[in-house]
Amino acid sequence: MTHTDFIPYGRQSINEDDIAAVVKSLRSDFLTQGPCVSEFEQAIADKVGANYGVAANSATSALHLACLALGVKENDRVWTSPNTFIASANCARYCGASVDFVDIDPRTYNMCPEKLAERLHQAKQNNTLPNVVIPVHFAGQSCDMEAIHKLSKEYGFHIIEDASHAIGAKYQGDYVGNGTFSDICVFSFHPVKIITSAEGGMAITNDEQLAKHMKKHSQQGITKSPDELTQMPGDWYYEQHTLGFNYRMTELQAALGLSQLSRLDDFITERHQQFARYSDLLKDFPITLPFQKDGRNSSLHLFPILLPKHHKASRKAIFDALRQANIGTQIHYIPVHTQPYYQALGFKKGDFPIAEDYYQRTLSLPLFVGLTQEQQHRVVNVLRQALADHGVLA
Repeated sequence: MTHTDFIPYGRQSINEDDIAAVVKSLRSDFLTQGPCVSEFEQAIADKVGANYGVAANSATSALHLACLALGVKENDRVWTSPNTFIASANCARYCGASVDFVDIDPRTYNMCPEKLAERLHQAKQNNTLPNVVIPVHFAGQSCDMEAIHKLSKEYGFHIIEDASHAIGAKYQGDYVGNGTFSDICVFSFHPVKIITSAEGGMAITNDEQLAKHMKKHSQQGITKSPDELTQMPGDWYYEQHTLGFNYRMTELQAALGLSQLSRLDDFITERHQQFARYSDLLKDFPITLPFQKDGRNSSLHLFPILLPKHHKASRKAIFDALRQANIGTQIHYIPVHTQPYYQALGFKKGDFPIAEDYYQRTLSLPLFVGLTQEQQHRVVNVLRQALADHGVLA
């Protein structure tokens, strides 16, 4: 490897078994609407200890399906984290609901249960309680779901876990997505995530009616199930019962996802090894390393570091230095409420100061299956020089 070789912040790991699985699907009778999708849905549900899986063409689509299944509609209220990709909020806007945010915990960068409790107390007095709360398991570490679930019982809201980063993660010893503390959990299979189906997502639930609702809405609102039809003139017959969407996952995607799932635990083990190596190499740097809370086993989708507060102005220069050295650092995330679309809805900078401060100081270092020790050392050496050049490291 030469110094000029590019190291991305994340990427897929594809082996010959994955390729063979996709080729087998290509040679089958079905490219879409075949048996692989159902098999993938059940395999993910079984893996995390839940009853039902509903595959979709993206996690964004799965989040939308989850909102629809929980009856989110115009004038409803949905709360999520400002430290996330825009899809976590947009899914509620697709349903006509208003969106609000809850600031993050300064150590885990997840939705803060204490701030959620404060906002719920105030919202109850104002008669503006949320219908749905969407905690986001940032970087693969679970939110404090037991605390959030307890608040849901007190204040009467549904929970959708946005676990786009967290397939294979554990909370209190159980896999994220098992449904103990939420109505629906959503996973992403984008190429930079823990496992991939190229594009794709899945909603997981223990509620049969929610699963049926999401499945129907993912297939144009159409059913062929005899127990749902109003008449049955012949085997060709189907009925549209609601205004749905074409959110289907293809057989090729499901075949790839199934093959990848067999290596999920190995992928996470390797990510933990890389995480430990970074933590050791960076332990004396004047930066904040990712904090892992007891009782949570992260899938480690990201390795975000924080610069000291008094050096936040140096972040762009350090970002540029890494990029110029062909190291694909990235920023996760621009707070959703600072986006022009959401500012037009009334949000402004300063609304969620912890998320905003985090954004101004963070950089994600490369972390992915196949990242070598040599590459990690290169990342650390370039970072060390950039920090020194800009006065962060003496």
